[in-house]
Amino acid sequence: MLAQLTLHPIARPRQRNSPAACYTPANPPDGPRNPMTTPKPPKVILAKLGLDGHDRGVKVIAKALEKAGMDVVYMGMRVTPEQVADRAQEEDADVIGVSLLSGAHKPLMAKLMKAVEEREMRGEALILLGGTVPDADRGALAEIGVDGVFPVGSSLRDIESFINERLSAREERR
Repeated sequence: MLAQLTLHPIARPRQRNSPAACYTPANPPDGPRNPMTTPKPPKVILAKLGLDGHDRGVKVIAKALEKAGMDVVYMGMRVTPEQVADRAQEEDADVIGVSLLSGAHKPLMAKLMKAVEEREMRGEALILLGGTVPDADRGALAEIGVDGVFPVGSSLRDIESFINERLSAREERR
């Protein structure tokens, strides 16, 4: 007797570490959205910049944000700041989230901010950094335009709340 395989509605085949690998909800848990009455869910781009090879944490964050109703695209590992900025621009992203455990957060985030500025996207998307980031580096990251820093061990609810609060405040200003 053959066992029948049941796939979760959001599961889809993907290539590991492929820029095309993404998590996006096929159907929200409460049924299909009515575009006339339901606000668009926040679009979140997540990526691992540089040579950092550990992506378990960012995948957990991707899944948590997706379950919170956000449209999440995980670009994978070893992508460049330019690739992230291009994808964020293509997707009209509300949030760009980067996970770094390598210790190269300052130069890589500076390159990302430069790529964002070159595409005239500064202020259009929240820029978040998660991973191994010393408290002493937070000020320098804020100065270059990083909106939020979430060190290893940050609460998934804190990340979700930060995003929702910042995006709500941004909408109120418009």
